[in-house]
Amino acid sequence: MKHRGRHRRRRRGKALRAFLAGTALALTAAATMISASQATVTDDPGALKPLTASAGTARSGITEHRVPQRSLDRLASAMGRPVGVGAVLSDADHTLRDAADCTAEEREALPVTPVADRAYCWDPADTRGWRAGAVTTSGDADDDGRWGRNRVILSAWSRDDGAADQGLARVAFVDANNPNRLGYTWALLAVPVDGGRDYRGLVSPVYGMVWYQDKLLVTAKSGDRSALYVYDLDRVQRAGVAADAVGRVPGGWSAHGYRYVLPAVASYTLGGHGAPRPDSISLDRSTAPDSLVASEWVPSDGDRHTRLWRYAFSSDPARAGLLATDSSGHAKAEEAYETKATDVRGVLSYRSAWYVGRAAATPDGRGTLWRQDARGARAARCGADETHHCWSGHAESLSYWEETGEVWTQSGRVLFALPLSSVDRSVG
Repeated sequence: MKHRGRHRRRRRGKALRAFLAGTALALTAAATMISASQATVTDDPGALKPLTASAGTARSGITEHRVPQRSLDRLASAMGRPVGVGAVLSDADHTLRDAADCTAEEREALPVTPVADRAYCWDPADTRGWRAGAVTTSGDADDDGRWGRNRVILSAWSRDDGAADQGLARVAFVDANNPNRLGYTWALLAVPVDGGRDYRGLVSPVYGMVWYQDKLLVTAKSGDRSALYVYDLDRVQRAGVAADAVGRVPGGWSAHGYRYVLPAVASYTLGGHGAPRPDSISLDRSTAPDSLVASEWVPSDGDRHTRLWRYAFSSDPARAGLLATDSSGHAKAEEAYETKATDVRGVLSYRSAWYVGRAAATPDGRGTLWRQDARGARAARCGADETHHCWSGHAESLSYWEETGEVWTQSGRVLFALPLSSVDRSVG
């Protein structure tokens, strides 16, 4: 029985890859027509430019602030014993659709080149009024690709319909153990207030997110001095009151109607005026120690180039999942670069290469995925006119699952993955 089940999964996987390849062929013609009015190879960002200490690493520092343990203990005492990721996954109450069940409009979010080999779509009723953000996985959390016995994907979303709760951030915990059926449930991102007697919702788009060891790092909005918030995935709290409110309510605790809430355990604040604000982040396991890489967002009509940084993670077991800091809690970038690419919405570093995802110039256009290093930049070509606009138009992040060799991201209501090796082949 096990062998027959495995063969069925293989046949289904081959059928899905063939379906996605057919989708890519259909998208190629559309991309060629769209690209006629977009820039071609002339938007090549060229080689990465290393920044000096004064221009890059010295000004890129961020400072760590831990939520007092007594505040976290007070909140846990009032809400009940925290639960872990496994308990959240066992409570999954929604299911993602396979690519074959996605609409043609949804599949337009997939890249033309390189071709996705796995894709899933979110329920429109469950995501209407929300903007898709960053993705991270248990492949970031642990090098064996699992958290305990589970393969997990975390997907961030923020409220984006102008409602009173505009900007509220939530994360989907996706059970990825069975690639043919991805179930999930939601947890609200929150920040403890009043010494742990209450919490508020995190109000921010989440364009960057990394799960490393037991910590989840997420980017914060430009109106907040905090560049990153840190969550402990062993401290998920249950919210027993199903109300739209956030925090303490009559009868208990509410998380905007969700059953789970993640209170922040730390944050990293900006170093001062002119300090860079991370917009997209990802994990690089090819360095020693493992490192967090970050990019800022600079619009195409901006007056400067986009900066990229690398921060080392701490190797101190007592600081699991936190960045390496000095005695004053200051984390300084180990490396800093400048790229001419603008509208960057995803960054990934692995070995000597940096991968930079550039958003589309128009709502219905396509983006570009560049591979850059100190020698130059290359991107996949699509269409006969040599355009490089082959990537998903609005993919918000890049997350490399090293154990499987896949890069995960999402665009609109589509969550998809593709081998990093196919990215490298597509750029030559």
